[in-house]
Amino acid sequence: MGNLDVNTLNGVSPSDALERCEEAIGYKFKDQQLLRAALTHASSANSRVESNERLEFLGDAVLALIVCDELYTQFPEALEGDLTKVKSAVVSRRICAHLSKAAGLEDLIFLGKGMIGRSGLPTSLLAAVFESLIAAVYLDSDFETVKSLVLRLIRPVIDEVTKSKMHQNYKSQLQQYAQREMEVTPIYEVLDEKGPDHSKCFEICVRLSDRRFDSAWGTSKKEAEQYAAEKALDALGLLDKSPHPAN
Repeated sequence: MGNLDVNTLNGVSPSDALERCEEAIGYKFKDQQLLRAALTHASSANSRVESNERLEFLGDAVLALIVCDELYTQFPEALEGDLTKVKSAVVSRRICAHLSKAAGLEDLIFLGKGMIGRSGLPTSLLAAVFESLIAAVYLDSDFETVKSLVLRLIRPVIDEVTKSKMHQNYKSQLQQYAQREMEVTPIYEVLDEKGPDHSKCFEICVRLSDRRFDSAWGTSKKEAEQYAAEKALDALGLLDKSPHPAN
């Protein structure tokens, strides 16, 4: 793959840029051309096909799949809406750009002369390089390898975002309390259901031993159980009263 001109922000040579990038992400490429393509901005390529734009397209999808798979596995009781909020935040351009800068990739991107001399690179460009590298690793190896690499880099972000974006798992909290303090397991009872088969709502209450708490409605049994557990925790004086983050 030929280039019109190859420049980096601080004059790093192409060979050094490739080596430093591998060190930064902890992966040694079998196909160096994939790595080179991932670092090549359109301004430094003979054509847009030779830039990292196609890799960015693929990397965006691979990153989303990895994060969705991890959230689905890590939070089996979480509602779809909460998972979506976390995923959207974790794979955002802002986060991808932050991870690029944290890994030192800003100085390793192949740019055209017109991009040199800027005080900093755009967020979109930094995010694109991160996603392009994900695609390059995926194509150079396999899904499990790129998944391990991505989670190693992005795990702290997932942990931070889930604390601020995801509703608390009230069922888990209630079960831990009930088993620890009362040596019982919460029992959830469906009291009522309404609506057509494709759009039902459920009324569920939770019982601890011989005490039954106020019921709650939800658009699925899982959702109603979470709300019922929340009411039980509130009645027991165990509910954190801090407000939920805005949807």
